[in-house]
Amino acid sequence: MSAPLRLMAVHAHPDDESSKGAATMARYVSEGVEVLVCTLTGGERGSVLNPKMDRPEIVENIGEVRRLEMERAREILGVQQRFMGFIDSGLPESDEEELPEGCFALQPLEKASAPLVAAVREFRPHVILTYDDDGGYPHPDHIMTNRVSVEAFEAAGDPDRYPDAGEPWQPLKLYYHMGFTKDRFEALHEAMTTRGFGSPYADWISRWEDRPQKWPVTTRVPCGEYFETRDNALLAHATQVDPDGFWFVCPREVQQEIWPTEDYHLARSLVDTTLPEDDLFDGIHCDELTEPLQR
Repeated sequence: MSAPLRLMAVHAHPDDESSKGAATMARYVSEGVEVLVCTLTGGERGSVLNPKMDRPEIVENIGEVRRLEMERAREILGVQQRFMGFIDSGLPESDEEELPEGCFALQPLEKASAPLVAAVREFRPHVILTYDDDGGYPHPDHIMTNRVSVEAFEAAGDPDRYPDAGEPWQPLKLYYHMGFTKDRFEALHEAMTTRGFGSPYADWISRWEDRPQKWPVTTRVPCGEYFETRDNALLAHATQVDPDGFWFVCPREVQQEIWPTEDYHLARSLVDTTLPEDDLFDGIHCDELTEPLQR
């Protein structure tokens, strides 16, 4: 029997794993893939974004609450999950606002990357998911997450780098999440308008900068049947996700009909693959010895 394929998703805060790539992970879990979410910070400086949860006892214990939310989301998705131990940097209100001392975004790259390199070498993923170099949006922790993910991908297989982080292991593919694209929101906007729902996306689309997409979509993973699992995982992050808010305005059945994939950019690959793809593991298989091989 072949050993299972392994997927690692690297995220900045609890809840990011449920808003980016959750249906993809749920699909692969159902197919026998081992999935590990590495959460780089504890979300300690996150605001309570769901007004129904904005209570003093929650605000005062937000770090512990978010860990419990992460545990529930992990169970819903069926994934493994580890915190990497860094402190949330918070989201500055202006460019002039300084980040708090000791936060994740201010760590030296090697220090910030070491726990992830160790996790890669222990879990031995064939594929890693992360954010693009703009962080998906300009939160300092998301930008730093890209940097440490790229560093771990490139360093984990090198025995001369991070020598105290375990036996070397080289992942084969690195992807960036591409869920927030103009094409996707235009398609959902048109579908909702046509069906008479009204669309929350019109203003957003009108303000979209008219420039080429920096990271084109190379890979669309069909996973519409797991959108309910994704939504349930999102709802587990009750301090961050309002059940009456943005994430749930577009009916699930419309999403499943119009855009039943989660989308990615293939940023690094050590195996041959043909673009566009519909499978993150295209070009990869494992033999009995669990060594990654090219088909």
